[in-house]
Amino acid sequence: MRSIIKNVLLGVTLLTGFSFHAQSKRDLDNYRKPDQRGVNVFEDPKDTISSFDELKVRVGGSFALQYQALDHENFGSVNQSDVLNQNGKYLSLVDLGSNFNLATANLDLDVALAEGVRMHLRTYLSSRHHPEPYVKGGYFQIDKLDFISKGLLSDFMKHATIRIGHMENNYGDAHFRRSDNAQAIYNPFVGNLIMDAFTTEVGAEFYYRTELGFLGMVGFSNGKLNQSTVKNDSDGASFLAKLGYDKQVSDDLRVRLTGSVYNTGSVTNSYLYSADRAGGRYYNVMDYNYNVYDADNDKNTVSSTDNFRSGRYNPNFGNKVTAFMINPFIKYKGLEFFGTIEMANGRRHSETDRRNANQYAGELIYRFGQNENFYVGGRYNLVSAEERTGEDVDIDRFNFSAGWFMTKNILLKAEYVNQTFDGFTATSELNRSLIDGKFNGAMVEAIISF
Repeated sequence: MRSIIKNVLLGVTLLTGFSFHAQSKRDLDNYRKPDQRGVNVFEDPKDTISSFDELKVRVGGSFALQYQALDHENFGSVNQSDVLNQNGKYLSLVDLGSNFNLATANLDLDVALAEGVRMHLRTYLSSRHHPEPYVKGGYFQIDKLDFISKGLLSDFMKHATIRIGHMENNYGDAHFRRSDNAQAIYNPFVGNLIMDAFTTEVGAEFYYRTELGFLGMVGFSNGKLNQSTVKNDSDGASFLAKLGYDKQVSDDLRVRLTGSVYNTGSVTNSYLYSADRAGGRYYNVMDYNYNVYDADNDKNTVSSTDNFRSGRYNPNFGNKVTAFMINPFIKYKGLEFFGTIEMANGRRHSETDRRNANQYAGELIYRFGQNENFYVGGRYNLVSAEERTGEDVDIDRFNFSAGWFMTKNILLKAEYVNQTFDGFTATSELNRSLIDGKFNGAMVEAIISF
C-alpha cells in the first residue's frame, strides 16, 4: 500500500509541478488535445504551419473514478444441479454491492523534438489490472523531414505522416472513442464496446491525407503484445490498412466514413480483443465462486474468479486473424451518429476450422448548451460469435448516457447499462456462468484530463 501511495503521489507531483515555464504554451503541433477539444477527433490533425522554436516537453495526464451500482444474475429456469456439478463443485455469481471502483490515473509525456517531429509516451499510474505504474506504449511521429534536410520532400510531407513505436495500432475508428484507462473524456459512455478491438504492438504506420478529405493508412507490426527475441514457428507479422473520407461539408455538417483491415500471419497468440491490460469498466460482473457443499449441506467457497475484463467478449482467436471494421460518422449541428460494423475470423493452433465473430454498434448523441458542454445519448451493441466449443452465442448491450463538461478538462457522466448473454451452455466453466446471464444498473463516472 505504501508503494502505491508513493507512486501516485510521485505522479501527482509530476503532473502538477513539472516545469510550468516549459508548458506556458501547452498545445503542440499535429496533436489531438486531451480535453473536450479532442472529442470527435480521430487521427491526429495534420498542421501545415509549425509553431516549433525549441524542444518542448508537455506533461499531462488524466484521472477517472466511477461509482458502480450494478446487479447480475444467470441460469434463469435452468436447474443448476443438471449442468453445474463438477467434482462436487457448484458455481454461483459473486454478490455485487454499490460502491466506488479503484481510481485510475494516466501520465502522458509529449515532446516536440524538432519541427514536425514529436514523441508520445503514456504510463498507467493506476489501473484495474495493475495498481502499480507501467508503460502502455509510445511512438515517434514525423510530419516533416526538415530535421534531415531543410525542405526535404516538403510538398509530399504536407499530406504525409509517419508513426513508429510500440503503440496503439490504428485499426478501425472505435478505438478513438474508447476509454483508455483514465483517459475517458472522449468516450460519451462509461464502457467500451463488448468486443473491444485494441492492441499495442511494435510497428510503423504511414498516413496520407488530401485537401478533398480522403485519407489512407498502411501499417505493419510484429503481431506481439509481449515482446520476445526467442525464435519460434509463429513469428508472423500483422498488416493494417485504413481507407476513408472525412470532410466538414458545411458549418453544420461533417461526414466521415472509413474501412479498416487487420490481418495477422502465424503468431503465437493474437491479442486484438484481449490486449487491454487496464481492464473493463464494469467491475466483477458475471464473476463467479466455486462452492462445495458438505454433508450438512453447508456451503464452503473454495475459490473465486476475478476477470479484469468482465463485461467484454473475447472470441479467442489465437492465430491468423483477419478483421474488418467499417465506421460511419455523421454530425449535423449538435446531433451525431457513430456506427461500427465489424467482421472477424480466426482460429487457435489446435483448431482446424476458422470461426467467425461479428459485431454491430450504433451510437446516437445529442450535444447542446454553450460549447456543447452537455450531451445525452444511447448506444446499442450486438456481438454474434461461434465459440470454440461449437456454440453460437449472442451478447447484446444497451447504454443510455448523459454528460456534463464542467470545464473543457472536467467531465461528469452517468449511464444506465443493460447487457444479456444468450446461447451459452455448460461447455466450459466461464460459459456455464453465462447461461441466461445478464447484468444491469447505473454507473457514474468523473474524469479529469489535461
